[in-house]
Amino acid sequence: MKRVLTILVLLAAAAVLFANGANDGEAKPIKLGAVWPLADITGDQAAKAAQQAVEEINAAGGVMGRPLELIVIDSEFKPDKGAAALERLATVDQVDVFIGGMSSGVHLGQIPTLKKYKKLTVWTGAASHLAEEAVGSDADWYFHLHPWDYNQGQSYVDGWSALGEKYSRISTGKWFLAYEDGAFGSASFDASKALFADMGEFDGDSFTSAAAGGGDYTAVLETAKAAKPDIFLWAGYGADALPIMEQAKSMGFAPPLFVGAPPGWPADFGDSSLAEGVTLYGMWAPSLNGISDVSKKFSEGYEAKYGAQPATYFAPLGYSAVYMVADAIERAGSLETDALVTAMKASEYDSPLGETITFSPSKVIQNQGIRGQKILQWQNGEQEVIWPFEYQTAEPAYPFPAWDER
Repeated sequence: MKRVLTILVLLAAAAVLFANGANDGEAKPIKLGAVWPLADITGDQAAKAAQQAVEEINAAGGVMGRPLELIVIDSEFKPDKGAAALERLATVDQVDVFIGGMSSGVHLGQIPTLKKYKKLTVWTGAASHLAEEAVGSDADWYFHLHPWDYNQGQSYVDGWSALGEKYSRISTGKWFLAYEDGAFGSASFDASKALFADMGEFDGDSFTSAAAGGGDYTAVLETAKAAKPDIFLWAGYGADALPIMEQAKSMGFAPPLFVGAPPGWPADFGDSSLAEGVTLYGMWAPSLNGISDVSKKFSEGYEAKYGAQPATYFAPLGYSAVYMVADAIERAGSLETDALVTAMKASEYDSPLGETITFSPSKVIQNQGIRGQKILQWQNGEQEVIWPFEYQTAEPAYPFPAWDER
C-alpha cells in the first residue's frame, strides 16, 4: 500500500509539473492575444485565419517545442472595448504578444494601453496616419502590416496612372470621393485629395456609415452624380457596400468607374448583379491562387477548415501575423521583448498576398510592412487583379456597365 501511495504522489506531482509547463517550458503554450471586430467580416475572417495558422504551426511541432495558443477578444468597433480587451489580455490572460486590429478609430483608443505594456505588437489594421502619429517614433516593439492612408493613396495614384497609360480608353481626370465621416474616411479624403491633385479635379463629401448607424447615401450620391466624375470612389465599411450600390442604381448613377474602398466586403457581394464591374482596392483575392503557391495553400486550408473562401484581405493579414510572430520567436529563441523585436525587424515572409513582407521605417514608426494595395475588379462574380501588372489576372472591364444592361 505504501508503494502504491508513493507512485500516486509521484504521478500527481508529474501532472502538476506538466500542467504548469515545468518540463523546460515545452508544455506551456505561447499565448497570442488578438483583438478584432468579430461582428464585421474583416475581424471574423482575420480571427479565423489566425486560428488556422496556429493549428498549422502546432501540427508541425509548434514554436521552440511549445504550442501556440490564440486568445481573441471582440473590440465591437468601440475604442473603449478595444482598449479594455488589450488590458484583459495583458493582465488576466497574460499573453506574450499582441496581434490584430482593423479600425483606425478603435486603434486610437488602444494605443495608450499598447504603450503601457510595450509587448511585441503586430497590427493588421488601422490605416489612418493619426494612429501612426499616436504610436510615435520610439515604439520599436510596434510592427504595422497594413499600409497607412498615404501609402494607400500613393499606390492608387501609381496604379491609376499606370492603367491610364496602358489603356488609353480609361479616363482618370475627374474624381469624386464619398467618405465615411469617421477617422478612417476623413483621413482617406485628406490624403487622397493631396495625392490626386496633380492628376486632375478632385472633390468629395461625407456620409455616415451603416457600421456607425447610418445607411442613407442619397445626399452624397446626388452630389457625386451632379459632379459627373470619371471615377467615383467611396471609402467606408463592408456594411455600406450593398446599400450604396442599391441606392446608386435607384437614382441611375453609373459613373465610368465605380470604385469601393472598404477594408472588407460582404462575403456574398460578388454573387449580386450589383457587383459586376465594381472596382476595388485590396491586398488579396482568390484569383492570386493561380500565381502564388503560398496564396493557394492559405486559401485551400481556409476553405477546408471553414467551408468557404475568405472574402477579405484581412484573412491573409491575420494568417501572416501569426506566421511572422512564430518565425520571429523561433529565430529569437526567446520570448524576451528585445530579442523578439530584433528578430521581427529581420523578417522576410513570403506571404499569401503574393509579396514578401519586410519591415522598414515609414514617416513616423520604425517598423512598417506593406506599402500599397492592388486594384481589383469584380468580373463574373470573381475579384480579378488588374494592377500591378505583375499580379494581373484579367484585363480591366471599362466602362462600368449601365444599370439597364444587367
